[in-house]
Amino acid sequence: MRYDVVVIGGGAAGLSAALVLSRARRRVLVVDAGEPRNAPARHMHGYLSRDGIAPAQLLQAGREEVRSYGGQIIDGTITELVPDGRNGFWVLLPGGQRVSARRLLVATGLRDELPNIPGFRARWARDVLHCPYCHGYEVRDRRLGVVGGTPGAVRYAQIVRQWTHDLVYFTPDGVLTAAERTQLPARRIGVVEGTIEQLIIDDVDRLRGVQMQDGEVISRDALFVPPRFVPNATLLVGLGCDADAEGWVAVDSTGRTSVSGVWAAGNVVDPRAQVVTAAGAGSAAAIALNADLVDEEVRDAVSDLDRSFPPGTTGNAQPREPGTATTPDRG
Repeated sequence: MRYDVVVIGGGAAGLSAALVLSRARRRVLVVDAGEPRNAPARHMHGYLSRDGIAPAQLLQAGREEVRSYGGQIIDGTITELVPDGRNGFWVLLPGGQRVSARRLLVATGLRDELPNIPGFRARWARDVLHCPYCHGYEVRDRRLGVVGGTPGAVRYAQIVRQWTHDLVYFTPDGVLTAAERTQLPARRIGVVEGTIEQLIIDDVDRLRGVQMQDGEVISRDALFVPPRFVPNATLLVGLGCDADAEGWVAVDSTGRTSVSGVWAAGNVVDPRAQVVTAAGAGSAAAIALNADLVDEEVRDAVSDLDRSFPPGTTGNAQPREPGTATTPDRG
């Protein structure tokens, strides 16, 4: 089967793109692995008119909207993308089936690499958090901590300070600069230097503190940590898309990659995109992608016309001999 567009990834970016393209009367297939990055979170915030909605509820509503306009959605993981001609692609689906696509839109997101500290992964998106704009209001005025030691972490802590007056910055020994040692206390941010041993969880499954390697326990209700973002860009890189040393694929303002016919949107190319931002990026990519398809269709139509009517012919008229003139029929 041939589709105008195969969208890989059914999160906010992918479904928004599929919605726009389906409403543009394109034949669209969405293939989704079913592993959204924000799945552990109970609620999603900062999305106008949808603030507080469960992430799964948003995706379910998005799927229903796409299908209502004729878009198709299947669950599974794409295993291979193969170029087919100048702009087309073969897409190998789960189970070995393959389909043809004129264009691709990749919205496979990213994954969070967390510090190797016992208990962090189990508490992720519960009381170990990464985005103060997503979760800060829900833990406002509580005893918060920021796990630092990475570039930019001190500035990140200064932002988290917006939501509480009781903040502790955890950092390895000897990492802070002289300026940072002044900046943190200036805003009454406590500093604990050393190695974190583990998290302390109480009997009702809530974070109660951070245990250091020397045995000291610092009472905290929630922790913020700036994780390392790793793009799920294997398919894009495999197609030959230009990427930087850390694997982030380069795109223009519409999501177009360096490979003709391939777009990307959402966290796979923008680690800072929140759900609402990713949805907007998917919509913008879809509009540009549809325009690109229209341009191709215009070129094909003109080419067909030229083949049907060689130079010197018009419609069903027969070509004239050189040097002859046509006299209008005046009736």
